[in-house]
Amino acid sequence: MNDEYDLETLAVRAGTVRSQFNEHSEAMFLTSSFVFSSAAEAAARFKGEQPGPIYARFTNPTVNMMEARLAALEGAERCVAFSSGMAAILATVMGLMKAGEHIVASRSIFGSTVQLFSNILGRFGIETTYVSPTDPAEWRAALKPNTKLFFVESPSNPLTEVSDIRALATIAREAGAWLAVDNCFCSPALQRPLDLGADIVIHSATKYLDGQGRVLGGAVLGSQILMEGVYTFLRTAGPTLSAFNAWVILKGLETLSIRMDAHSRNALELAKWLEAQPQVARVLYPGLPSHPQHALAMAQQKTGGGIVAFDLKGGKDAAWKLIDATKLLSITANLGDTKSTITHPSSTTHSRMTPEQRDAAGIGDGLVRIAVGLESVSDIKADLARGLA
Repeated sequence: MNDEYDLETLAVRAGTVRSQFNEHSEAMFLTSSFVFSSAAEAAARFKGEQPGPIYARFTNPTVNMMEARLAALEGAERCVAFSSGMAAILATVMGLMKAGEHIVASRSIFGSTVQLFSNILGRFGIETTYVSPTDPAEWRAALKPNTKLFFVESPSNPLTEVSDIRALATIAREAGAWLAVDNCFCSPALQRPLDLGADIVIHSATKYLDGQGRVLGGAVLGSQILMEGVYTFLRTAGPTLSAFNAWVILKGLETLSIRMDAHSRNALELAKWLEAQPQVARVLYPGLPSHPQHALAMAQQKTGGGIVAFDLKGGKDAAWKLIDATKLLSITANLGDTKSTITHPSSTTHSRMTPEQRDAAGIGDGLVRIAVGLESVSDIKADLARGLA
């Protein structure tokens, strides 16, 4: 089905498997285990000689449908779903790497990812070097003989920096390493990293894939060979996506394209308005010509996406005053929701980074991040104008 239809159709139809009842909406299989017709069938299932569900930690039809649909959207051979985005990142490393190997990562990644790489994986002998997300030369210079993985967010959280995925893929391939791209900010509706040369795509399905802030989920996508290692980690360690959450994400994917178009339109209009406000020192939005990587973003992405970051001239006091004055926007660190959210990254999502790490990543105390939702953009502007005044 993947080659026959456009992305919008795949988002609604791909991956659907009907039971004997021939239901129209995908079924939710709320069961921990599955019954076999005989001892021989049970043995064949466990040996992998016969397809079919075994135990919901690693085989569930609802989860499998969600995986198949997302794989179709990303143009991947296989998707493995997880209980959260962070579980997906952990599984990528644990499934594909071993002690003594090396990661090169963008210094502009989610704070929890930094903690995972530096403080947890570091204790088990996996070293990480952090480099600029926008300078491919730094990635090449950071290579070591034991480098196995490049890891990047593009656009980055929270500064919306855009990495040259094709260039990084070339450097990684020449070094015998894999390039993993966290595609959370764009989703496959706006960007398909595998088409740009990446080996692995990672999602926090909690964000735009669900789209309404209802459930947690994660996913890793790539070739059958790479994903077998990731799946083996899932089967053994069990950071499993529940059938209910998979069903919710399936329903979210049906409206992904129209939502991402609407998020992007609102975000672009809001970013232009913020640039005109005297209290704002700079606005970071890939869809603006003023964005440092605007041309690259427009070459890799369909639109600028739904995330707008901006620095206020008054630093932390001005940022907190703006946030506290809002009445419409939700003060929460989540993003990708139909409801607009606002947060202060240096004291929330990136607070566990050291001040030196935040400075290196360009995350100042005056930075505010807005995940622009689907409300009237006029109402969003009015809510912010109250705090800016």
